[in-house]
Amino acid sequence: MRGIGVSAGLAYGPVVLVQPPVRPPSDEPAPADAEAALADVKAAFEAVASGLEARAGAAADTAKEILGATALIARDKGLLKAAGSLLKAGKGPASAIEGAVDQYAAQFEALGGYFAERVTDLRDVGARAVARVQGLPEPGVPSLAEPSVLVAEDLAPAETATLDKSLVLGILTEGGGRTSHTAILAAQMGIPAVVQVAGALAIPAGALVAVDGDAGEVTIDPDPAHVERLRSRVARRTAALAGSRGPGRTSDGHTVALLANIGGPQDAEEAGAQDLEGVGLFRTEFLFLSTDRAPTVAEQTDIYRRVFAPFGERRVVVRTLDAGADKPLAFADLGPEENPALGRRGIRLSAERPELLDAQLEALAVAARETGADVRVMAPMIATAEEAAWFARRVRENGLPKAGVMIEVPAAALRARHVLADVDFGSLGTNDLAQYTMAADRMQGELADLLDPWQPAVLDVIAAACEGASAAGRPMGVCGESGGDPLLALVLTGLGVSSLSMAPSKVPIVRLSLSLHTLADCQRLAGLARQARTAQDAHDAVHEAASTELTALL
Repeated sequence: MRGIGVSAGLAYGPVVLVQPPVRPPSDEPAPADAEAALADVKAAFEAVASGLEARAGAAADTAKEILGATALIARDKGLLKAAGSLLKAGKGPASAIEGAVDQYAAQFEALGGYFAERVTDLRDVGARAVARVQGLPEPGVPSLAEPSVLVAEDLAPAETATLDKSLVLGILTEGGGRTSHTAILAAQMGIPAVVQVAGALAIPAGALVAVDGDAGEVTIDPDPAHVERLRSRVARRTAALAGSRGPGRTSDGHTVALLANIGGPQDAEEAGAQDLEGVGLFRTEFLFLSTDRAPTVAEQTDIYRRVFAPFGERRVVVRTLDAGADKPLAFADLGPEENPALGRRGIRLSAERPELLDAQLEALAVAARETGADVRVMAPMIATAEEAAWFARRVRENGLPKAGVMIEVPAAALRARHVLADVDFGSLGTNDLAQYTMAADRMQGELADLLDPWQPAVLDVIAAACEGASAAGRPMGVCGESGGDPLLALVLTGLGVSSLSMAPSKVPIVRLSLSLHTLADCQRLAGLARQARTAQDAHDAVHEAASTELTALL
């Protein structure tokens, strides 16, 4: 079976199926007292929210951010109001919860963007509340008696974030995508994972499977020779990476900085102890998404100080608040929009609420001075040169010396020479750039082929951005997930990218990949990828032409 490998490594063991959530009884009667039933529903949602927050308290930063935001869904007043309307219409409590969730899910999917990303989280909240209101245990991963491979339609963040890595050998899902919460958290935790595996739920419980998180392949009841070949490859890879040290550079000395993507202090402490060159993306949303008020300058300063300290003089690239109508904040509601995914988000929210940006920049400046860190600040969702210039002025007025922009919008990529003229650097967000270039929602699993970063059209847009950066005399990095692909890293280097940011666990293989190729090799591989007809053709052409010492490990 084939899918999309989203977390590298080999898993071999018995399958444990994650059963679907319990449904409301088909004959659930209407409540005798709708107000009392609404109180029960409210209590069920609150219990779910409290449980998620408890899990968040023990989770790492990226998981903490996701769980905290999911808890806010459980406390959404609109969701409770929708359930109340269904109760008054004669639905039972469990049926009312499920109906309200279905209504919201349809709205989220229609809105696309960040809302669509939250549908899995929304349904998880609903399933937990349905169980609670019926006095049943919340659904989730069953107790594991032995190390196993989990198979599910998809795993909600509340489940993935709290998995016991000693018992979960690997993860297979029929749904999800490259940038789903399952993919992000599995890579962060180092659990091999493959998503978009059609028919995965038909694998019998207890069947032995081999999961290749690199190639995206799943083998049911593999023969011992096949398992041994996979294990041998993993052993060779481990041995090859054991000596991976130092800065990123090609075999002829061309430097490519290898950086980490992080979400908060705990991520920073773990990444700071590793052999990498700093941070290419510090996502600051977790400070904002789990609160009903804007964090103060002092609160932000404390967090930023803790993030910067582990990196000493190494660079830390900070993305300012990436929120807005599609990531609604209780304290920064700009009102309803017909298409929030393309509305007042990112830099557009900062322009409407500049006090939020100024407070963040003030806190970053204080923390940078106190730690001596090399802090570089970039804005999300830049589309025009005017936006970039406005942001750069704001950054420098607050005492921070280095301003940059995210290149996630094709318009900014195509006009990079002008967009970068007033800033110090650019960073390609390849996840969103692929989504906007291909007009395909990044969380729509059925569109995974369109969202493949190997799509030649996406590579053409990246090439245009790098050419513009070169003309402006500015460095261009990559902080999207594609930077951690050891083959795609070669192509990106060949296109002109000067830094790659990724999950820290992916740095060693990318460092090795670069060390086995010259800059000219990378440029040749980039040309092969852009000349290809399809994404698969592009990948295959680069795989065929790359160093066999590398491809033998993939």
